[in-house]
Amino acid sequence: MKPHDGPIEGLKVGKPRSGAAGLKSVLNTIRFTTAKAGMGRGAKLLLELNQKGGIDCQSCAWPDPEDRSKTEFCENGAKAMADEATKRRVTAQFFAENSVSDLLETSEHWLNRQGRLTQPMLLRENSDHYEPIEWDEAFGIIAEELNSLSSPDEAAFYTSGRTSNEAAFLYQLFARQFGTNNLPDCSNMCHESTSVALTETLGLGKASVRLEDLESADLIIVIGQNPGTNAPRMMTSLRKAKMRGARIIAVNPLREVGLMNFTDPNPEHYDSTAECARALLTGRGTELTDLHLPVRIGGDMALLKGLMKIILEREKRSPHPLFDYGFITAHTSGYEDFIAALEAADWNDILEQSGLPLEPMIKAADMFLAADKVVTCWAMGVTQHRDSVDTIKDIVNLHLLRGQIGKPGAGLLPVRGHSNVQGDRTVGIWNRMNPAFRENLEREFGFKTPEGDGLATVDTIHALEAGTVKVFIAMGGNFVSASPDSEATEGGMRKCRLTVSILTKLNRSALVAGRRSLILPCLGRSEMDVQPTGEQFVSTENTILNVQMSKGTLEPASEHLRSEPWIVCRMAKRVLGHRSTVDWDLMAANYDKIRDSIARVVPGFDNYNRRIREEGGFFLPNPPRERVFPTPDGTARFTPSRLRRVELAEGQLLMTSIRSHDQFNTTVYELDDVYRGIRGSRRVVFMNRDDIAARGLREGEVVDITSHFNGERRRAESFAVVPYEIPKGCCATYFPEANVLVPLGSKADKSGCPTSKQTVVTVAPHLHEGERVFAGEFSL
Repeated sequence: MKPHDGPIEGLKVGKPRSGAAGLKSVLNTIRFTTAKAGMGRGAKLLLELNQKGGIDCQSCAWPDPEDRSKTEFCENGAKAMADEATKRRVTAQFFAENSVSDLLETSEHWLNRQGRLTQPMLLRENSDHYEPIEWDEAFGIIAEELNSLSSPDEAAFYTSGRTSNEAAFLYQLFARQFGTNNLPDCSNMCHESTSVALTETLGLGKASVRLEDLESADLIIVIGQNPGTNAPRMMTSLRKAKMRGARIIAVNPLREVGLMNFTDPNPEHYDSTAECARALLTGRGTELTDLHLPVRIGGDMALLKGLMKIILEREKRSPHPLFDYGFITAHTSGYEDFIAALEAADWNDILEQSGLPLEPMIKAADMFLAADKVVTCWAMGVTQHRDSVDTIKDIVNLHLLRGQIGKPGAGLLPVRGHSNVQGDRTVGIWNRMNPAFRENLEREFGFKTPEGDGLATVDTIHALEAGTVKVFIAMGGNFVSASPDSEATEGGMRKCRLTVSILTKLNRSALVAGRRSLILPCLGRSEMDVQPTGEQFVSTENTILNVQMSKGTLEPASEHLRSEPWIVCRMAKRVLGHRSTVDWDLMAANYDKIRDSIARVVPGFDNYNRRIREEGGFFLPNPPRERVFPTPDGTARFTPSRLRRVELAEGQLLMTSIRSHDQFNTTVYELDDVYRGIRGSRRVVFMNRDDIAARGLREGEVVDITSHFNGERRRAESFAVVPYEIPKGCCATYFPEANVLVPLGSKADKSGCPTSKQTVVTVAPHLHEGERVFAGEFSL
């Protein structure tokens, strides 16, 4: 068994890359895919990835163009596919040879490399080894534990964003027939702030654009997002927009290469093969960003208020209107209160909290006013701050001033991070229920749904700690590693009577076990799913509300694997017995039956089975794109808010978590981050050189990081200091290694998202036998 990856022993630090993608990306894709899946098998899968009727990428939720190239994938999507199609297997012998205690000493990177899970496994009480179990016996244990609870609310049903519409709908139906709304999901940790802000202001918590709007915009603002790592195919759309004359503003504390320069490796996106070859060989890509605004961590709201104050002053002095008063009068409410609050915002606070001088704000305001069509994109760099909801409402405010919603080439684009996290919410994965969904679900299945809200993710962790949630079932994902305050989360999970992990590959969550624990291995997106009525497919919803099918082609990695819908149906049937009003056997045998029910329960899915079989699927209704706002009063709402100061004590820094180029969420493919010049280790802290010097530190010095919140302290040891272009007073660390530092109590107002992008920390030398420690090779 391989030991735990040394935290910093193999660290090598070089200069960050000057461009994203290109020939190196092509070669890295070939290398990784061949090593994991084999050359022929891997190539076949990649040619099916994101094709109409093919396999929907299990990585990000970026939309597919109507006219798709033959290679409609990015390096990260290829890695996700190849990683799932790996030829390595985790068998019963693996668990016999490796105790849970030993496996907990390994890294997520090592666990993932071991391969696909192959059969159901049980960790018995007081045992340190998982052992094989038959499916029927596993469901019997789940039924025994769930049915012995004193209340259904003593169970929690977690969902990751990889789960298909069909499986997610069944899963929430099972939980609600069992009697609970405890349906925490990964949305609670990422884009919940978006859902709250957009629902309250526009009536729909999703994007108000399609791909063609982004690609035809005059100005694109990308705020709190790193497309090069987290949604690489977005760079193709940004390049298309640039080629048509668009300008781009990047708002990010770090100067991310994926927003700066992009060499498209796809020959179908060029006028000629020769042009593509020249770009690849020379590395001369497209300069994407016209203006980079390196805000202080959490300074996005201050920047937005600064932009709007500048625009407001221009409006007052302009001989002709700069605001779209026709739109404001016809479609909005709250304008006067918003303007009053904006005028009251203090410039000193705006400049200090944004971390920016006035000049670049003026330049950004000029670019906004010069544009007829504006699209603003954002991701978790915006959603995981204390004031995330109000920040997103200010993005809405900015667009409402100029009528930049509901017209071609303009609107709002929250970029979802996981392939079907948006679809899961659409079909019912939510710890709440809106009245229409509740009424339709009750009518469709003839039962009374549970009243009251269930537990969201952070609430679930508190309940686990308190021992009030006794059974925890996870449909995919890596709850332990993805959650804030890792130690508290792990401690809570160990108090459970039963933990259940429905997975394709081993991760830490399956090892942080309750009194008993089950691992239930499921099919991946790339694998064929054959049920009694024939071969099945599933469906997903991407970030622009496009619903399309996904159908695997590989033989399953093991004869013991079962699909997620099958697992949910068999589990529900065994737990609920005669109490259920659902024909679970029918649903498991034919997924068309699931979709028939979704069509009757969820608005927008009419004729689901017919429309999902059409090329490219279909779009769900998007009223704000048509300037229809389904808010209580039918208007888009301007929202006043107050800019709150974030005060730091002497020596403190604001820390943000980031992902490397070689990971997807908690899945770490390799220990490198080639775009930022990092190789061989992930335990690094990126700091401004002035902050390093002010603390008497040096590059490569090993430090311990302590977070501070309401008198509480959390500590993470052994991170190597790496100088980086980041605003003074800020630092960055990789997710999930630094999740232990994120306080459970530090949440975004209204949405409850953990503030993983805004943690107050201090750094201090890590001492070994009283001596300071240095590590790594640096060639900056």
